[in-house]
Amino acid sequence: MGEPLVTIIGGGLAGCEAAWQAARRGCAVRLFEMRPMVRTPAHGTDRLAELVCSNSLKSESLEDASGLLKAEMRALGSVILECAEANRVPAGSALAVDREGFASAVTEAISGHPRIQVIREEVPELPAERPVIVATGPLTSDRLSSDLAQRFAASLGSPGTRPAGLGAALGTSSPTPSPEPPTPRWLYFYDAISPIVSADSIDYTITFAAARYGKGGADYLNCPMTRDEYLAFREALLKGERYPLHEFEEPKYFEGCLPVEELAERGEDTLRFGPMRPVGLTDPRTGKRPYAVVQLRQENRGPDGRPTMYNLVGFQTRLRRGDQLKALRLIPGLQTAEILRYGSVHRNTFITAPLLLCDTLQFRGDPAVFFAGQLTGVEGYLESAATGLLAGINAVRLTREQAPCSPPPTTMLGALLRYLTQAAPATFQPINANFGLLPPLARIVRDRRERNHLLAERALGDFHAWQQDLQ
Repeated sequence: MGEPLVTIIGGGLAGCEAAWQAARRGCAVRLFEMRPMVRTPAHGTDRLAELVCSNSLKSESLEDASGLLKAEMRALGSVILECAEANRVPAGSALAVDREGFASAVTEAISGHPRIQVIREEVPELPAERPVIVATGPLTSDRLSSDLAQRFAASLGSPGTRPAGLGAALGTSSPTPSPEPPTPRWLYFYDAISPIVSADSIDYTITFAAARYGKGGADYLNCPMTRDEYLAFREALLKGERYPLHEFEEPKYFEGCLPVEELAERGEDTLRFGPMRPVGLTDPRTGKRPYAVVQLRQENRGPDGRPTMYNLVGFQTRLRRGDQLKALRLIPGLQTAEILRYGSVHRNTFITAPLLLCDTLQFRGDPAVFFAGQLTGVEGYLESAATGLLAGINAVRLTREQAPCSPPPTTMLGALLRYLTQAAPATFQPINANFGLLPPLARIVRDRRERNHLLAERALGDFHAWQQDLQ
């Protein structure tokens, strides 16, 4: 009898993490990735785990929800974090990576694993083999989307009955009456990408290296602005022509990734209290805090170890290229900058997870089908990889006739899964890891840093206890 087989659709962060976890636990893995046979509007290469938007995997600090999620993922042997750490670039207290080196490292690790077979072709419908993990991301192909939509519609069963999910499949519970079950559907939002500029074209006599309050080292370049420069820049954003969206869709954006022109419309000070906030920074030319600042984050490591590209932090945009260029030319230090990648916008889709998924990431309509990544409604690289990690573990457990499981809701991963499966379907929106998802402490702690520290301490204790039960 051969090794049990796990099929995974999608070679992004979630799919690669799922494949790695399944293979290292003894399963044979077939990983399907449709690129380069079928291309997407956002990807530029055929590498696995290509980072489309930012090159940052956010904070490493346990006082930050992203740092806590990383600690939980490391405890389970995340290949995504291992490759990220091997290709990190300076970014203060954040984990940022050389995106090309990172994608190459993940591709090499996955393709070189003896139990993983990477198949470069589109999967138009779910294969018959089980278990299967769907990690196709927010740019799922039209044919697979159509197949999944039919399965979602069928998963509600007959009128007046809501699916009971895994419990019913295992014979431990019965369907729950529901007068008018909601209809599962594809949801969407628009995601925008920041421009990248050439390091050689930046005017370093104007920019200065510093992190806010000196936290994490001077790993960011800062372009300081006076009030007049800021107002002129905002005016250029407001006047710029934008790429149109589909006529039948309203411009829904993920709140944590709004285009700068959308922020500019919200008020004169919105940008400088947001991505352009100057707090904790002093311009060495004046000895004073700038009125506003544009921060640049290192995008890669060049042949000599120095960056050749910088990303404009928080500057997602859907302005047309000509208007992007006009606006960027108004930023001090970037008046003659060479734009290597213009900002852009693409449509992301996700499912109504509260209707369709169990907290084990199993599809209620077929418990041998798992979903992972941004498709589930998590937003962010880490969150996507973390769901892939759990889906891979649970798919293996299913092959061993063990019950799939989920971390306690006091952990960051467990709290994310609880949100995905218990949020109100009618208002369900993508979510990042954040401390607001965790249950409150037994006592009130008003100091934010102390509270986050205690929440992280509790989470890691509960996570390690749960991890011991996995063995």
